[in-house]
Amino acid sequence: MDYYMEALQIHEKYRGKMQCSGKMEVRTKKDLSVLYTPGVAAVCREICRNPQDAYRYTNKGNTVGVVTDGSAVLGLGNIGGPAAIPVMEGKALLFKTFADIDAIPICLATQDTEEIIAIVKAIAPTLGGINLEDVAAPRCFEIEKRLQEELDIPVFHDDQHGTAIVVAAAIINGIKLVKKNMVDLKIVVSGAGAAGTAIAKMMMSMGAGEVIVCDKMGAIAAGDETLTTEMRELARVTNKRRQSGSLKEMMVNADVFIGVSAPGIVSEEMVNSMNRDAIVFPMANPEPEILPQLAKGAGARIVGTGRSDYPNQINNVLAFPGVFKGALKAGAKRITEEMKMAAARALADGISAEELNEEAILPDVLCPGIADRVAEAAARAWNR
Repeated sequence: MDYYMEALQIHEKYRGKMQCSGKMEVRTKKDLSVLYTPGVAAVCREICRNPQDAYRYTNKGNTVGVVTDGSAVLGLGNIGGPAAIPVMEGKALLFKTFADIDAIPICLATQDTEEIIAIVKAIAPTLGGINLEDVAAPRCFEIEKRLQEELDIPVFHDDQHGTAIVVAAAIINGIKLVKKNMVDLKIVVSGAGAAGTAIAKMMMSMGAGEVIVCDKMGAIAAGDETLTTEMRELARVTNKRRQSGSLKEMMVNADVFIGVSAPGIVSEEMVNSMNRDAIVFPMANPEPEILPQLAKGAGARIVGTGRSDYPNQINNVLAFPGVFKGALKAGAKRITEEMKMAAARALADGISAEELNEEAILPDVLCPGIADRVAEAAARAWNR
């Protein structure tokens, strides 16, 4: 039985992956009087006097809303809110499994930027954090920016920053094995959407020597008046030599390739043109930019994908549960660049020197304690 058929059967059997359960039981009239009316009125009055007491008396401080408009779901594209429910339920299950955070799937019936912002702001009193998920670029940039500015709880677009954190950790460990320095790297990113933009910016923050981002037209460079506002900002901080040309041309003498774009667009010839001991992360899902065995055969030293059936899975579940757990623990009002970088370094350190090898550059997604390690690092970074 393949994964697709088994997934259909198990989702039908359980009618989804999440359910609500109470922390306390109602067995007697006294229970009812204390947990509901009249006793609950005292709690309401306390929170009315001091709204911050919601963190003291309710589950707000351990609840995250997983919000999507269904416009960029996995590799399926714009499939809408209802079809996105299984993914958001899955995300909620991962929050609970790896960080013991209660998460609520929220799939919206609008893809209007202003409506999404207004809806999320209106439901925010219930939540300790917002995980934006599968919202297409460039809309996702504006939504995240505005919500971070207008809310006093962390807002985190996982497709951007979760991906960037795990990729950064993978590169930190990858260059240990190939004995290269971050400052000397030429990194080529294929894909200028949410993930590609965040990855490129994080690589620059981590001190990468040269980062070039390509879209389907080729390298993005400052001075191109056809670029969107978001891509102009990206061009301003990357491709410092303003190189132009195709992805194929940019990959010549590159040390690292990171793909968050489309299946099958990288050839063996393109990998072969990279520098010795190249690191190749073709992460398009479900089909990568180049199959790992082909990349290896063409000379890549280290290869990682987004898939669980190949070595070196670069999976956001290594990052987002711990990042949110740390942010909630620290009472963070937002998730900062320092928190993201601290999370990446903690994740990289989550695999020992003895375990680190070309087919294991990251901890296994099921490795116990990884979320706690990331959480501690993120919390410390906020408190600094």
